[in-house]
Order: sequence, then C-alpha cells, then structure tokens
Amino acid sequence: MLSRIFVLQVISPTGPLGSQNGDFMKIESLEIPEVKLLFPRKFEDERGFFSETYNQEEFSQAGITQDFVQDNHSFSKSPGVLRGLHFQREPYAQDKLVRVLRGRILDVAVDIRPNSPTLGKSVIAEINADDWNQIFVPRGFAHGFLTLAPDTEVVYKVSRPYTPSAEHAILWNDPDLGINWPTDESQLILSAKDTNAMSFKKYLETVRDEN
Repeated sequence: MLSRIFVLQVISPTGPLGSQNGDFMKIESLEIPEVKLLFPRKFEDERGFFSETYNQEEFSQAGITQDFVQDNHSFSKSPGVLRGLHFQREPYAQDKLVRVLRGRILDVAVDIRPNSPTLGKSVIAEINADDWNQIFVPRGFAHGFLTLAPDTEVVYKVSRPYTPSAEHAILWNDPDLGINWPTDESQLILSAKDTNAMSFKKYLETVRDEN
C-alpha cells in the first residue's frame, strides 16, 4: 500500500492560494518510493476552476528535481487502448510526469534498473480527470497505461526529448512481470510495436551484454 506522504503548502506572492487557511498539494510515495502520486489542488468557483499543475520549487521540496524539456499529448478513442511498456536507454532515459485531462487510465511503472532490489516489480495507480491526480515515473522504469474510458486524453512532461534510436518496449503481458491488467486480452487495442515488444528476459540479456 501507499507509504510516505508529503504535504506541500502552495504559496503565492500574497500568501497561500485559495482560502486564508492555506491550501496544499499532497504527494504520496508508492510501494516503490521513487514513484510518486501527486494531487494538485483545484480552486473552484462559479466560473470554473484554477489549478497549478506544476511548480518547480514545490516539486523540488518533495525530491522531484528533474528539468522537463518536452510535453506530450496522447488521445485514445476507446477504452482498452494499451500503450507500453516503453522506455529510452541512457543517456536518453526519461523521467515522466503524467496526468489525465479527460477520462481515466490505469498507469503502470516497472522497475528495470539492473541493480535495484525491486528489479522487475511494478506499481499501479489509476490516474483520472476527476481526481485530478498525477504520477511521477523516474528514469529507470518502463512505463505504460491502459485507458479505462472513451476519449481519454493524457499529457505528460519528460526530462529528455523523444529519441527514436534509444526507444524500446517490454512486452506488456510478460509472465515474468505478472502485471494484473484488469481487462480481457481480446478486448485490448495495441500498436504493432507494443504487440511485438521484447520479453523481460531479453531486456535483461541486453543489459548484461552492455555491461
């Protein structure tokens, strides 16, 4: 279950945003603590809402110090679209900050760091527009998500630009990973690249060869 909860006060030049009592962003470390859930505050009134979804200083206080260099926007028409498990090799490995503008996703991060005590383990979280939450996935993790609603839009920041020569994928349903995707495999929609991704064993072999 979740561990280590950070609460950050969001400060404006005139004091805490929103009410005079102050408002907060909550950050939770997941079972693999480098992966974090973030809950930006929404300030709503009759006009709609305002939300500060990224603040470098506030994120740094929680240990998220990466410089993001590119924003990506993904649209999936149907539930059951599965994208992943993607990663880029060093020196192009990416940290990702993922959120959902519309719809819902099941987000998965798999630890692929060769010397990690949690190598091959994964963490799973639902990210959705109603909860207005985000997930931070650091470099050294393969990342993927499954759409749970139609017309789902996902946006994410990355710390390195997309580099086709460094891009790779691990098979989403590899038995050695044992990810519990909550859907019938026959109902999934995948790209050819993801359908034919390498096995986790193959990934480990390539890492050993590089070393």
